[in-house]
Formats: sequence, C-alpha cells, structure tokens
Amino acid sequence: MAPGGFYGQALVVDVRGDGAAGTTLALDDQVLRAYLGGVGLGTWLMHRLAPPRVDPMSPEAPLAFVFSSLVGTPLTTSAKFAVVAKSPLTGLLTDALASSQFAIAGKLTGHDALVIRGRADALSVLLIDGDGPRLEPAPELEGLSAADAETAARERFGRGWRTAAIGPAGERGVRYATISHDGRHAGRGGLGAVLGAKNIKAVLVKAATKVGVADQAGVLAAAKDLRARSFGPATAKYRELGTLANLLAFNAVSTLPTRNFTAATFEEAPRLAAEELHELRGVTRNSCASCSIGCEHIYTRKGSDKGAGSQRMEYENVFALGPLCGVSDPDDVFAASARCDELGIDTISAGGTIAWAMECVERGLIDEPWLRFGDGAALLKALDAIGTRERGLGELLAEGSRRAAWRVGHGSLDFAAQVKGLEMPGYEPRSLQSMALGLAVNARGADHNRSGAYEADLSGDLDRFTGGEAHVAAAIQTEDKAAVMDSMILCKFLRGIFDDPFTEWARLLALVTGWDIDAEELHGAARRIVRAKRAFNLREGATSADDTLPVRMLETPLELGSGRTATLTAQRLRAMVAGYYVARGLDQDGRVPPSDLADLHLQA
Repeated sequence: MAPGGFYGQALVVDVRGDGAAGTTLALDDQVLRAYLGGVGLGTWLMHRLAPPRVDPMSPEAPLAFVFSSLVGTPLTTSAKFAVVAKSPLTGLLTDALASSQFAIAGKLTGHDALVIRGRADALSVLLIDGDGPRLEPAPELEGLSAADAETAARERFGRGWRTAAIGPAGERGVRYATISHDGRHAGRGGLGAVLGAKNIKAVLVKAATKVGVADQAGVLAAAKDLRARSFGPATAKYRELGTLANLLAFNAVSTLPTRNFTAATFEEAPRLAAEELHELRGVTRNSCASCSIGCEHIYTRKGSDKGAGSQRMEYENVFALGPLCGVSDPDDVFAASARCDELGIDTISAGGTIAWAMECVERGLIDEPWLRFGDGAALLKALDAIGTRERGLGELLAEGSRRAAWRVGHGSLDFAAQVKGLEMPGYEPRSLQSMALGLAVNARGADHNRSGAYEADLSGDLDRFTGGEAHVAAAIQTEDKAAVMDSMILCKFLRGIFDDPFTEWARLLALVTGWDIDAEELHGAARRIVRAKRAFNLREGATSADDTLPVRMLETPLELGSGRTATLTAQRLRAMVAGYYVARGLDQDGRVPPSDLADLHLQA
C-alpha cells in the first residue's frame, strides 16, 4: 500500500504513431521515501527511463511531469509540479517547477508522475484522465501561443481539462522553449522543445480520483498554521512589490548584471524598478493555485505605439530583457516579456543570448549592425527571429549562447554568460562569491533556484568578495534546502517562515505520508538528490571541468562604484569547487564513489 499522499505508480505513455499506449511503473515506498517526489523523483525516473547518452530531442528521450505527496492538500503553495528531462540546451539533466491547477488535476489522474516518450505522426494533444491516455490530432493549434492553444483546447474538449502547452518556439525546437499553463511557465532548460520534438502541442489532464493523507486533522491544523505564517514579515516583500523589488537593491550593492556582465550597476535601473512602476502603472496582484502569499504583480501598459495589455513582471525577466541588454524603456521591457510568453521562450536564456549577440556585433563578430545594446526595437526584432527560427541570426540564437559561440568562434565563448550551456540569472558572481560556487557546481547549470547562495552573500555574515570555506558551507546548505523544497514541493518564498526548516518539513511529510521521518533523514534525502543529479550528468558525459564559470568572470575584475574591485580568480573558484567535492563526499573528479551508489537506489 502506498504511503499517504502517493499512489505508488507513474504512468509511462508512448505516443509513437497516431496513438498513445500507457504502462504503469510501480514506485515502491523505498524509492518514494528516498526521493520525496517532485524534482527528486523526477531525477530517479530519468536514471531509470532515459537511455544513456540519449539525444534530448529524440523519441526515446523521456519527459516527466512529476508531483509530490503535498499536491492536493490544503498546505499553502503546494499546488506545484516539476517537469524533468534531459535538456536540449545543456545536454544534461534539467527540471523546472511551476504552480497551477494543472498540478492538482495531473496528480488526481491517479499517478505520482506522467512520463511521455515517443513521437506522434502529426501535431497532437495528449489527454490523460481516469481512462488512461489518448492522442488527438490538433493541426489547428499549430503556431498558436500556449495561451491561445489552451483556450482552443478548452473549447474543443471541455472546461474540466487542465492544459500545459507549448508556443511556436517549442514547435520549432528553440533550445530554451518553455511549457506554459494558466499563464505560468516551466521555463528553464528547453523543456518546451522536448515536448515539441514529440509533436505534442499540449498535455491535458483531468482529475479522476482522490488521494488520502495519513493524518487529516494534523494536516488541516498544519495548513492553518502555515497559512497564518505566510502572511508574516518573511513574505512581505513578495506581497508588496514582488520579486522586482530586488532590482534597486541589487543595483545598490553592485550585483545587477548589465550589458552582458560588463558592469554590475545600471544607471537607468530606477526606470524599471517596482517602486517606479507601481506609481506609474495600474498594478493588480494575483496568486498561484493554493497559495496565500500572492506574489504575482501584473502591470498594465496603456495604449501606445507599442500596444496595450497586462503583463506579469518579475526580477528575472526585467533583468534579462532590461539591464542585461542595456534596455531602460519600461514599455520595451514590458513588450519583450510579453513576446517571450507569446513565443514560449525562457526570458533569462533569451536575454542572455541576445546580450551575447549584441556584444558580438560590437566586436565585429556578427554582421547585424542593428542589434545594439539599449535598443528596445532591436530586442523585439531579435526575439521574433528566435521564436520563428528565422534563417540566419534567428537560427543561430535559437541554439543558446554556448552553441552560438561555438559556431561564431573568435573567443566569443569567453564572454557567453552561461554555465554548462544554461544562461546566467541576475546575480553577479564576482561580487557574490558563495553564489559563484553555487552557479558553477549546480547540476542544471547557472541557476538561482537550485542554489540560493546569494542569500548568504547578502546576509552580512560573509565577505561576499572573498570566497573560501565558509562560502562552500553556505552553498551546500542552500543547495540542500532547495533539493528538499523542490521535491516536497513547496514554494521557496516560504523559506523564511521556517525556524527549523528540516524538522518542520519532516513533520509536514509525516502528517501527509505517515512516515516516521525526521530532520536527519531529510538531510540525507537532500544529499541523495543532489548526488543523483550529478551521477546522471556524469553518465551523460559531464566532467569536473564543467564545474566552472565563464572566462570573463574569472579573468576580468569588476570595478565597482564604491571604488572597490571585485575579483574572482580561477584558482579561488577551483579551491572552492574542490572543497565542495570533499564536503559532498565526492572524489577529486567530482564523482560519486562506487561504494555509495547503493544509497541512490538506482538499480533496475
């Protein structure tokens, strides 16, 4: 019998040809307890189901929608799911989290995960409910945005279905295409391209059953307590201004990457700041499904020559399409964010790749003189070229900055701001050196959600300009916390409300599942999940040489407005990486010792 909150099975759907065949993969208690659900369970599934060295865009490559024991409970922020696959952008493991009613309906099909393999003969939608999977041709959805495809699918199949869809970029194999649902996105690593390669425009799910918990009264009491705490000071920033509140704060401490990481402050940042936009724009707040925080801030752009509309604005999309590309006009950044959503592409990778291309133009390496830093019209033109894979520049940039740099050559890889092929988020590693390590060693690549080490850098407890042993410990601590939160799954905006996180998380899991689980076991699960991700990447050809940062970060000091110089040398980073390997119990090449592999439960 499965523990509370779980069904003990995954549905594996083969969409080859013009039909869909589903088989059930049993998930025993040992695996569920070892990996918790979400990203952890998705990692285990990739080990089990992905053929070694498989091309991420091939029919044999699996893509998994993975749920957790908390989905469907009244616990705030628990309506989340993970999408896990091998990334077409990095060639390594990738995962993305998202919140919506799709999570609840998907789990209530009666499965802990939905895994898709194969390739349909024609553009289709995949429907999954209590009767199993079926494939329906949907040529009328070709070229539509994810939002329009979702609307069309609802009209065709009924309102009871919840939809996750791709936009035009996913259909055309843009390597950082997204999967979208209810206006939200599983964004990083190109999961939309993986689904597009299967000729699947959308996945529709409908609830068909229920799932029980071990202690219903205890879960209700915990949900009431968690909801009350979610209204406290730890989440105030997200409620009041949203993540865009970070823009001026990061600019003030010289950690706002600007013009392809050539500077860490943007002189026109106030024009894009939440404080300014709140005064000038109509702003409404919204919440994810089953969330009491309400971090989403939707800004209204009144009619202009750039159009009207509403758009969710967050720190990462504003950073990537604003300062990183030198663009300061809020209407241009607004329009670029909307264009990314329409096309179905990741804003961070899009902005990072275009910023790299802008610098290539400056250096005479790409002959597109219109593509200049600070030009909002050029930004929009480049996005359109990427989303349609327009021959020439669009086709080049649709590959992401690393692959594009391999093609352009002439040292352009040195200033491509990416790690393992994934473009860097809005944190300057030279002035945040715990974060520098977190970005370098992370399995997904340059990633702020799987390593929140910037919090340690900005806490005042560490010298953020001089990385060392304390920074290694900080990076590991935040990576472990993320591994658990991403597998349970809980929103990271809750992280500040927990006084003793692992103990409190273990109690929540015990109430839902019935497991006699404690903080020590949960720490072990975190370490196991991190090591299993690394083991998958090593299986796919990664080496310790990949645990690094771009040459620019390691060879070019950053002059700060304070007069201080931020320097991160290759030697210092290598020393931190070596310390990380030791602390993680890895060998000197970053590998999991063979004697430890049994703990990962990866045997067939």
